[in-house]
Amino acid sequence: MANNKDRIDQKVLQYEDFINEVLRRDLQKVLDQRDSVYEKISQYLQLKNTLQSLQEAGSKSLKTEVDLGCNFYVQAQVEDASRVFVAVGYGFFSHSTYSHKYLEMHTFIYRSGLLLFTETLTKDSAKIKAHIRLVLEGLRELQGFSDLPESSTREIF
Repeated sequence: MANNKDRIDQKVLQYEDFINEVLRRDLQKVLDQRDSVYEKISQYLQLKNTLQSLQEAGSKSLKTEVDLGCNFYVQAQVEDASRVFVAVGYGFFSHSTYSHKYLEMHTFIYRSGLLLFTETLTKDSAKIKAHIRLVLEGLRELQGFSDLPESSTREIF
């Protein structure tokens, strides 16, 4: 009987390690990735608002501050602000003029793609959470714990 208890305790430790070392780490990676995508969406919307402000101002020149790195800013004078460079990824930049239609089209395309990606990441995080719950339920059964009595549970709605 003691040998069986030792095997159960060993299995419980293995499952707990699996939850903590694999599933929770994977969940954190997916959630960090999703947060990164939301940050990109935020940056793109900020860019859109900045370009709209430039367009509404109608001025070709612009005074701004540029981050050289490590939060070290310098003042910059842009002689022609009618054309922009937008980072499109992998070290490539798009150089073009901008208009209201341009902003709306690119915002729609970019946000649509990123929002689909965030949906996928949200589904992945839900799957990982379900796996964690499944393993925890298995551990509960393996250790012989019973469900909470009905009197200690309450309705949420």
